[in-house]
Amino acid sequence: MYRQTEIISDGSQVTSLGEAEGDLIINVGPQHPSTHGVLHLIITLNGETIKNVEPHLGYIHRSIEKMCESLSYRQFIYVTSRMDYLSSHINNHGCAMCVEKGMQIEIPPRAKVIRVLMDELTRLASHQLWWGAMAMDVGALTPFFHAFREREAINDIMEETCGARLTMNYMVPGGVMYDLHPNFQHRVKEFITLFKSKIDEYDEMVTNNIIFQNRMKGIGVLSKEDAISYGCTGPTARGSGVSCDIRKLYPYEVYSELQFDEIIETGGDCFARYLVRFREMRQSLSIIEQLIDNIPEGDFQAKTKAVLKLPKGEFYSRIETARGEFGVYIISEGGTTPYRIKFRSPGFSNLSALNHMAKGYKIGDLVAIMGTLDLVIPDIDR
Repeated sequence: MYRQTEIISDGSQVTSLGEAEGDLIINVGPQHPSTHGVLHLIITLNGETIKNVEPHLGYIHRSIEKMCESLSYRQFIYVTSRMDYLSSHINNHGCAMCVEKGMQIEIPPRAKVIRVLMDELTRLASHQLWWGAMAMDVGALTPFFHAFREREAINDIMEETCGARLTMNYMVPGGVMYDLHPNFQHRVKEFITLFKSKIDEYDEMVTNNIIFQNRMKGIGVLSKEDAISYGCTGPTARGSGVSCDIRKLYPYEVYSELQFDEIIETGGDCFARYLVRFREMRQSLSIIEQLIDNIPEGDFQAKTKAVLKLPKGEFYSRIETARGEFGVYIISEGGTTPYRIKFRSPGFSNLSALNHMAKGYKIGDLVAIMGTLDLVIPDIDR
């Protein structure tokens, strides 16, 4: 064993221990195209074979949980848009549900349907970005432009209804901030027609591409037992055969009334995780189709007080984001701000399995493995 000091891109030094003479220790990141964010990996290699991957986190840590403890129960919700910014609607939804549980607020039926529609559009937009970036990571540039073409149609709908394209700040305790735009149904139906005409192209272009399959099959294998042991959730776990979709196991809003499948693959490799996310896009499209012509009339928000106070106690809610289970834990002492907040975000647990998944594979496979984890680094750093 030997000690080696590396100078990384931010000028600091990292000292690592090699396991044997001849091992090579390299730094990837903290700013690197394959990390899709500010993530630093210290990788121990023997030739091109990975022996160890050590993630270093915290480059964009903003102390979001502590920050939320000084914000009101209306304000703290929107800080979570800046965690997994590709699931901002869903993060806000989970926070609003926790406040509603504590205050026993009953949500109007119209608000429930609007929330689910926004969640599934968000999931589609997130999976679109992932699909395009995943293909680009392993060498296919064209799919990235196709993915963003359809994703822009969703962003346009969000902008017209919510006034923003990424961090929407639309969910509030009791429902949604304001009613749907008059064009919403028409534009969503147009998008459904567009997306249906394109998704089979995606299969032809990427899924059935033999080069892509050879880069993905048998790579980064994560068994069902290991996925559970590492606390993985979302498509990462479902690609290993774990049933963990919160929408099915603990239905919220109107999910119990909808027909959709929990997509589970048993291969546990990169291709299985790819298939889960890809097929989830079809399920999200089906959910949107079921709801778009069945939005109830009535209020879009329950009547609540201007200043919210949760009763003394502990409250927890969970929701299925594009990356997995997002949990919100609040301890209240009866005041206008939380005494303690803890977020259980999916990215941290999924990243914890990276070293286990990467050992024994080639350095070129690491990009594919990380891509199928679909990491959003602010979600991990918080």
